[in-house]
Amino acid sequence: MAGGFGGPTGGEDFEGKITAIVVISCILAASGGLMFGYDIGISGGVTSMPDFLKEFFPVVYRKQQIPGLESNYCKYDNQGLQLFTSSLYLAALTATFFASYTTRVLGRRMTMLIAGVFFIVGTIFNAAAKNLAMLIIGRLLLGCGVGFANQAVPLFLSEIAPTRIRGALNLLFQLMVTIGILVAQLINYGTAKIKGGYGWRISLGLAGVPSLLLTLGAVIVTDTPNSLIQRGKLDQGKKVLKRIRGIENVDPEFLEILEASRAAKEVKHPFRNLLKRKNRPQLIITIFLQFFQQFTGINSINFYAPVLFQTLGFKNDASLYSSVITGVIMVLGAIISIYFVDKAGRRVLLIEGGIQMFLSHVVVAIILGMKLKDQSNDLDHGLGILVVIVVCSFVGSFGWSWGPLCWLVASEIFPLEARSAGQSVTVSVNMLFTFVIAQAFLSMLCHMKFAIFLFFAAWVFLMTVFVFFLLPETKGVPIEEMVDVVWREHWYWKRYMDDCEDDPKGHA
Repeated sequence: MAGGFGGPTGGEDFEGKITAIVVISCILAASGGLMFGYDIGISGGVTSMPDFLKEFFPVVYRKQQIPGLESNYCKYDNQGLQLFTSSLYLAALTATFFASYTTRVLGRRMTMLIAGVFFIVGTIFNAAAKNLAMLIIGRLLLGCGVGFANQAVPLFLSEIAPTRIRGALNLLFQLMVTIGILVAQLINYGTAKIKGGYGWRISLGLAGVPSLLLTLGAVIVTDTPNSLIQRGKLDQGKKVLKRIRGIENVDPEFLEILEASRAAKEVKHPFRNLLKRKNRPQLIITIFLQFFQQFTGINSINFYAPVLFQTLGFKNDASLYSSVITGVIMVLGAIISIYFVDKAGRRVLLIEGGIQMFLSHVVVAIILGMKLKDQSNDLDHGLGILVVIVVCSFVGSFGWSWGPLCWLVASEIFPLEARSAGQSVTVSVNMLFTFVIAQAFLSMLCHMKFAIFLFFAAWVFLMTVFVFFLLPETKGVPIEEMVDVVWREHWYWKRYMDDCEDDPKGHA
């Protein structure tokens, strides 16, 4: 349906096999997601460890020693503690603009290597921290690693993967993120039981394992043909293209990349180029997808999981059970997404996930509004089971839709000349609103109480409508053919493509 909401899903599928070198390269590169996920999972557990709080946040520690002092909704409301978590995202936001330059000039592979070095040094600072300054420096270095990795890895995966399985291979990054979160949660549970007050150091120090994996992976893999050709290494780019496709006749794909590279070389100011009329649809889609992802309310669900599991009688092991169950479901969600993304398409998964998350938020809001008060918790066993099922439904739907697909779509819709700058905007917008939510969520929870779920439900409704009307389908479309096959055929965005060839300066 060329003029419909979803747009076409066709395009020339170049010859090529699914080679071992592509699969191995994608797995190694995706280990950047493992580091990102590990950091997300580890920080929440560490900030709840009494020994860690006593050493770095004594005010929070003393407040937690007085039971009943705060309401169920306000017991974790502390700006300093929130800043420890959110400072990483500010550093990532800044670093991604430098990473845009390195991905364009030095290549995707070298940018991943830089990310790995940042991760290793940041891990050393965190694990050896003697004061708050060392801790924050470590977090900022980790944030730089996140900025560089999230800039380079999705581009690497989208460019090296064959068109027909591009979605699945790109989503290895998100699968690694979910595995990293799950592993971190299990490690936190074990280190929290260590006597002697150093368990948090082990949790933070073990981030060195995924850091080394990413660094080693960046040393082993080859750069993408797109990046090599863009930097003028034509013979090497063609040689790599033959290796990763497993065939000798790569001329059609090579010539298309070469043409995209020629257009890219004419762009002297990549970020100014993003504002051209022909790039506005991609820019608008990217910004809104990253903004919406952070307003799905995944943080509110993750925060409440231990409280809800406690009502089922898990008591002190509630955090373990909630972390393991929601973590496993998130991993399963990512696997489901990998399987269906190149079959059902991006739009179907995003719309279905949005509907499921909306219903989950509304159900949880109604139950908590009736049963969870400031100083009392009246959730009975039956309602507790219902809420846990709803929580699992939400986490699963996020895991196969808005969690991974926002990164995938953003990495594949920009033309080559705008791809590095576009990915910088993707990462920076995501990190900006991750910072906003991380810094404001607990305060919002304290003031809005159960209504915070209705707040996020409203946003989920809006984002689902946005996808239905404005997001074209990119399944099965070669990455360098997006403009002709997708944007020129979309019912709304095609107006931005009219005569763009006759308007090289991109005047509106």
